[in-house]
Amino acid sequence: MANNGLPVDRLREYLRELKPEARALLMAELERGRLRGDELPAIGVILQELREAAPHQRALPPRIGDPQRLFFAPLEPFLFDDASGRKRPGRIARAALEPIWRWLSTELMPAEAAAYAKAAGRHLLAGDGGEADALARAFQDEAVRRVEEALAAIEPDVRARRRLAGRIGVPNALEELREVLAILKARDALASLAARLAPHIRNLADEQLENVKALLDSPLARRDDLGLYALLLVMSRLGSRWHLIRLAVRSAETDVAARIAPTPAALAINLAVEEIELEATQLRDELQGREVARAVAVLKDIHDGVRGLRSELDLSGDQPWGRRLAAVRADVSAAIESQIVAVPGRVHRLLRPRSRNDAVADALDRHEVAEVEALIDLVNACRTYAGELAVNEATLRVHSQLEHYLDSGMAALLDGLRQAGPGERGLRQSQVDAATRFAAKVFGQDYAAVLVKAADVAAQAPDGKAAKA
Repeated sequence: MANNGLPVDRLREYLRELKPEARALLMAELERGRLRGDELPAIGVILQELREAAPHQRALPPRIGDPQRLFFAPLEPFLFDDASGRKRPGRIARAALEPIWRWLSTELMPAEAAAYAKAAGRHLLAGDGGEADALARAFQDEAVRRVEEALAAIEPDVRARRRLAGRIGVPNALEELREVLAILKARDALASLAARLAPHIRNLADEQLENVKALLDSPLARRDDLGLYALLLVMSRLGSRWHLIRLAVRSAETDVAARIAPTPAALAINLAVEEIELEATQLRDELQGREVARAVAVLKDIHDGVRGLRSELDLSGDQPWGRRLAAVRADVSAAIESQIVAVPGRVHRLLRPRSRNDAVADALDRHEVAEVEALIDLVNACRTYAGELAVNEATLRVHSQLEHYLDSGMAALLDGLRQAGPGERGLRQSQVDAATRFAAKVFGQDYAAVLVKAADVAAQAPDGKAAKA
């Protein structure tokens, strides 16, 4: 279990319990403080937690921004999070932005960066976004020129390239820098494409599909250096990113993967499969970080993506995309199974019968109860998605164990509460409450409502009734 007594965990819990209005006000004030140069401890961590606590992006308030974020704004549709260190064409690791900015602002062009940051910060603080944007564009243009010169100067020298990569200090540093350069150079063309796309495409089909295909077939998008970025831009607007394969099927006029593979349309399928691979990595990270609720949401996305590709593409034969999807399914299955097989044991440790002497203790740790409850949600999600993600056997076994333990153990918990003396009543009540919450997940709300009534009756028994008897 995560140590929820740590200050950062208490801070995270507090921030996530804020009402949306309070969250918006706090984010705005923190960002203004950052622009004023206020020294606020852990401001970056607090802002990140506030944004991650929002249920969805549209619930977030507009960002006041800062000069660095404004400089990198054209890169947003192409950023991704992945700790593997693998370079993905057309994309930029989010973790590379801060080191690249540090190199620009301290080594390559410190005077220009300082002047830009000061002027843009002043306009942002005054609410003059238009002037700040103009400054950012001018600084981007100058940075492109200077970075091109720096890369050209080191191109013939292997040692110089290694030194620069070391100074930036991230995996694939020069490749990431070149990707930043390419996107900033194509900034205006990409902005024009983005303006013609719907902000959110819930279902890429029918008229929407034809409109997007026409845009991608236009001279603007068919420039040699824009094809990959145009597809990634489209994918960033999709409600379900795997829908990108529909562009490939429509363009190639076939759903047979082996016939699409040698055509330019294959790029769309490559990106969709890569997105599912990234989601599998994110799933492992969320599970390892005990962020089970987020893991359940990611699991649904993976399931939908795998099912979509397997149903809308003919992946028959020994096809590379089929092999990659099979690897994702195996990876997800292993990650999920390692989490859910321990759930019955954790439920047992929380709800196990205790002797009168052992029961004189504090109530159950509510954080641990919430974590186990979230893991039961994960088990339930696996029941829904088990067939596509190859976790049928483990899921059925774990769910059966939970049903048996909760069904057979509830009577003992109610008896323990009914007979509890003053010193043990807190623990006994918390065990019954936890069991009721778990049962609601396993058996449903109607079953849990019956348990709530039984628990109320048991809690009203006189203290120590059984001991006196």
